[in-house]
Amino acid sequence: MDIQTVGIIGAGTMGNGIAQACAVSGVKVVMVDISDAAVAKGIATVSSSLDRLIKKEKMSEAEKSAALARIQGSTHYQDLQQAQLVIEAATENFDLKVKILKQVDGLLAADVIVASNTSSISITKLAAATSRADRFIGMHFFNPVPMMALVEIIRGLQTSEATHDAVQALAKRLGKSPITVKNAPGFVVNRILVPMINEAFFVLSEGLATPDDIDAGMRLGCNQPIGPLALADMIGLDVCLAVMEVYLSEYGDSKYRPCPLLKEMVAAGQLGRKTGRGVYHY
Repeated sequence: MDIQTVGIIGAGTMGNGIAQACAVSGVKVVMVDISDAAVAKGIATVSSSLDRLIKKEKMSEAEKSAALARIQGSTHYQDLQQAQLVIEAATENFDLKVKILKQVDGLLAADVIVASNTSSISITKLAAATSRADRFIGMHFFNPVPMMALVEIIRGLQTSEATHDAVQALAKRLGKSPITVKNAPGFVVNRILVPMINEAFFVLSEGLATPDDIDAGMRLGCNQPIGPLALADMIGLDVCLAVMEVYLSEYGDSKYRPCPLLKEMVAAGQLGRKTGRGVYHY
């Protein structure tokens, strides 16, 4: 399938980031959200992001105008009918995603591919909620989307080879470096990353080193751009805890037990950057 127009459900951080990546690469976009204000905010975010590229002399004013012209904002799912691929980028909630997918499924032509930008929810389960399980797939973009090269392409049990190949080709057209993974909790990156963050909290709780030294050790010794504790604050400690709880539930392996300190900090409302305090103060 030659994908020329991509529909995006959700104009938030991930949705507008995906929209920018598509528009800059010459792909038309229909970005849908629940209100005109949400859509306008998403487009304004893209515009501001492109302005930063202009200041860095990585884009011209004409290129910015052309990219923005490729993005159509809407509050109506019917406008997604012109797309060959629709990417759901709503909040990470299974019931909400299923509700949206069921609403959209009946509006789209039979050959349209639907993808979810989920970072943890089963692609196989989401696919089963649609009438196009063989044309359903996961596309896990990473934040910030315009800058991050990786896209995890997740195949559900029902995903066809043609669907995978079409989505992989689009990811490459967007300048991304896709990897293909099987459906499993956490997929690949978060399956490795979040337990590492959880282990950093165990190290902190045992008093082996200060937060600064733990993060410095991982930056300087493992060449990571940001330490695991600072990264946890950026992601949100509540999100890290929720992911670990999913792993523990799904795998039943004690190695995925959440660190008690992590649980305590979440209970205290110290969630990281978004609350002004986590491991560090902001």
